[in-house]
Amino acid sequence: MRETKLRAAAYIRVSTEEQTEYSPDAQKKALIRYAEENGYLIPESGFYIDEGISGRTAEKRPAFMRMIAQAKSGDHPYDVILVHKFDRFARSREDSVVFKSLLKRECGIRVISITESVEDDKFSLILEAMLEAMAEYYSLNLADEVKKGMTEKHLRGGLQSSPAFGYQVSDHILVPVASEAETVRQIFAMFNEGCGYYQIACRLNRLGIKTRHGNPFESRAVEYIIRNPVYIGMLRWNPSGRTGRDYVNENIIAVNAAHEPIIDKQTWERAQLRAINLKIRYGKNAKPAIMSKDWLTGLIRCAECGNAIVFSGKNKMRCSGYARAKCRFTQSVDAEKLREAVLSRLRLDTAESSPVYHRLLEPAHTNEAAGLKKQYRLTMKKIERLREAYLNGAETEGDYKKAKSVLMAQRDLLAVELDKMNACQTDRQLLLCITRALNDLTSILTSSYIIPEKKYEAAHKVIDRILWDKSENTLKIFYRLLLPPMN
Repeated sequence: MRETKLRAAAYIRVSTEEQTEYSPDAQKKALIRYAEENGYLIPESGFYIDEGISGRTAEKRPAFMRMIAQAKSGDHPYDVILVHKFDRFARSREDSVVFKSLLKRECGIRVISITESVEDDKFSLILEAMLEAMAEYYSLNLADEVKKGMTEKHLRGGLQSSPAFGYQVSDHILVPVASEAETVRQIFAMFNEGCGYYQIACRLNRLGIKTRHGNPFESRAVEYIIRNPVYIGMLRWNPSGRTGRDYVNENIIAVNAAHEPIIDKQTWERAQLRAINLKIRYGKNAKPAIMSKDWLTGLIRCAECGNAIVFSGKNKMRCSGYARAKCRFTQSVDAEKLREAVLSRLRLDTAESSPVYHRLLEPAHTNEAAGLKKQYRLTMKKIERLREAYLNGAETEGDYKKAKSVLMAQRDLLAVELDKMNACQTDRQLLLCITRALNDLTSILTSSYIIPEKKYEAAHKVIDRILWDKSENTLKIFYRLLLPPMN
């Protein structure tokens, strides 16, 4: 009677250029030899190979996942899975336990290490767990050592990533690519002139400019360029993992490098300040202005719950909190009514009846200020002449101290009055700027020639938020402008 051989799958994994004994060919030969010696049959389709892939995560190993899927297919294609060592199957104990349990319980398939002899008894469970724990420890320790080495290399200004847009690598040093570098300068110039990420991306795409990967530009690609310190001669690295769009991550290490900057530091710092202000003003997931329906979008808030009043139809707005059962009131209102109410408030705040306007009409006290300055200069001259008289022996020490005390007191009082005058003048200048800003905003919002994008930008620069209370039929506007305190 001819003996039927058990069917086997062979899994091979090599994460890096490891030793000869771990090469795919070496593992394959050893697995075939073991199968022949122990009565297993490995079909040609039974080899699953992942090359250059870490064993820490199963989902990132396509051949491994294909093998598991085949095992679960219901045809019971294999009786066992052969591996060179248990750490080839998985270096994560969690993955190892999950997949071994799944294979054994649901598929009746065992995993066998051909170099680690483990008997099929109770003790084998402990031994196998110990072998897997040692392999995972080695993997974790290796990862730590690699991270240390990469950190040291980064701190020395060494490059360890693909070059950013605008650069190529030559002798391990970043070198500017002329055409791309010019695009980077244009991006920074447009951004510092007031263009948003979305607008810049649209302009670049209209010009046919592509990213390093040959794709059209998106807002996030432009933001990545703006926030990347590589363009001022630095290298950025996050040893804890991917940074994503968290450009102020506390783990980021930025160091000076040897490559040529494309952007000067002043341009860079100006761009960073604007980028931070945009993040604060519009939040993480704000839409570009051009994509917004109306300049009211994002400004109106519910006075009851604080949630946004949003468009719920072509020209209707209501509380977003009401739709999520977080507010008792719909605050439903006609958008045109809100627009007119806001414009009316803007006009009132710069009208002749406004406290701001009245403060502008207050006399500047120019003559009084000039008189105070003249008295201050005369007092300082008297102090100097008194000092000369004392040094020349014309004044006794007692008389000198007494007279000096009086003059110094006069000087200090005059200085206080002058400071008040200067503060008043500064307040007037600030108030004048505020009234001009409100007047300009009113003109922009009521113009039929200005596009919605510009109206949106203008409104959000001047207005912080608007509280709408339907029950009281009131609007409260909070400006971003700072008013000096009323006397």
